[in-house]
Amino acid sequence: MSITRNAFSEKQSDQQRDKITDFDPATTAVLVVDMLKDFFKEGGAMVLDGGEALYAPHQKLLAAGRAAGMPILWLNQSLPPDDSLFEMRTVHCLAGSWGAEVVDELPVEEGDIIIPKRRYSGFFQTTLDLTLRERGINTVIVTGVVTNICVRSTVHDAFFLRYKVLVPEDLVMATSPQAQEVTLYDIDTHYGDVTDLENVLAVLQRAREAGS
Repeated sequence: MSITRNAFSEKQSDQQRDKITDFDPATTAVLVVDMLKDFFKEGGAMVLDGGEALYAPHQKLLAAGRAAGMPILWLNQSLPPDDSLFEMRTVHCLAGSWGAEVVDELPVEEGDIIIPKRRYSGFFQTTLDLTLRERGINTVIVTGVVTNICVRSTVHDAFFLRYKVLVPEDLVMATSPQAQEVTLYDIDTHYGDVTDLENVLAVLQRAREAGS
């Protein structure tokens, strides 16, 4: 699967010219969903074709977020061999396995927080909500894979828990272009704001200039 400019992306780009992305870096965290070897690397259990296109934008966002002091949280699928999820899904991301590791292109740095998860949502029966609230976070930027499953589930729960949700469309990938378009439309109309890396970086740049 490759990233394409679909109808939603074209419409969203037009809207973004008139829509200003805004958030306070001091109360915002980056949630990186399932950027794991089983989904990106040759030999992985469920590899997304073209997924490597997400590396460069993630590198830029993570560098800017860390520079702004924003918490970086990795929401990583980590499953036991007998997990009931495998009744419906291919065996993947077994706890402690190579496939459950974050891709080498996106090193986890000291100070980052890893939240293991056993279901699609990073919030479901994990410590994510408590971890965010302890840090005074009220806004989350959700990135990673896949848009229509784990990203979407995490976005839903974030909205239900009253977080402001931002999803940069060029930092997420779905199982198909059609799924990407429909899911981003649903997120943007019901659960949060779909934006892009350029707009997020612009907010961080403005915050740096205001603080200098």
